[in-house]
Amino acid sequence: MKRIGILLALFFVLTTSFKPIPGGTYQLAVLKYNGGGDWYSNLETSVPNLIQFCNENLKAGINTEQAIVEVGSPDVFNYPFIHMTGHGNVVFSAQETENLRNYLIAGGFLHISDNYGMDKFIRPQMKKVFPELDFVELPFSHPIYHQTYEFPSGLPKIHEHDGKAPQGFGLFWEGRLVCFYDYECDLGDGWESPEVHRDSREGHLRALRMGANMINYVLLGGEAKHNDSK
Repeated sequence: MKRIGILLALFFVLTTSFKPIPGGTYQLAVLKYNGGGDWYSNLETSVPNLIQFCNENLKAGINTEQAIVEVGSPDVFNYPFIHMTGHGNVVFSAQETENLRNYLIAGGFLHISDNYGMDKFIRPQMKKVFPELDFVELPFSHPIYHQTYEFPSGLPKIHEHDGKAPQGFGLFWEGRLVCFYDYECDLGDGWESPEVHRDSREGHLRALRMGANMINYVLLGGEAKHNDSK
């Protein structure tokens, strides 16, 4: 069974309110968190542009309207893919920590995009979610970089920040990638309409293609397809 089928089955069991979403098979959400950080960064065009790109190029069938969901809300279980970004502080309460952990263990996926300045805040908060896990850097050979689009050198560099090489980190629960964290890359900014940050068309396209790889890997059975081709 494709991963999306497994996810939706789990979500249906865990949340009796889950129903198919009009206009698409499933919906992507942006995570709203506490602590004073700007969770709403890139809200207008970032994820909506990614959805449009995936629907046009992957025939993904994603609802065209992004959702916004709070960390501690039971509604997180309605969304198989949640995107999180910002520049500053992040604080998860005990209840939010437990809710996010349960969501990820149940089959959900969290993408974190450091919009510059988030790293020192998000790492200790995710350690609260999974005390037994550490972020590990994904090798360039990982399937997430080799889906519809090839990224043989890993994440593309979208914005300079501190001039470091971009890195992709993951949290793995029982062998499954439950959280992907792009650092010194800024995929979320790259998905925004090019005029927002005066990005080049090529940079914007690279960011969208990497985002599409994530969607393909997490939701469209891309992991199994890639592994079977080996």
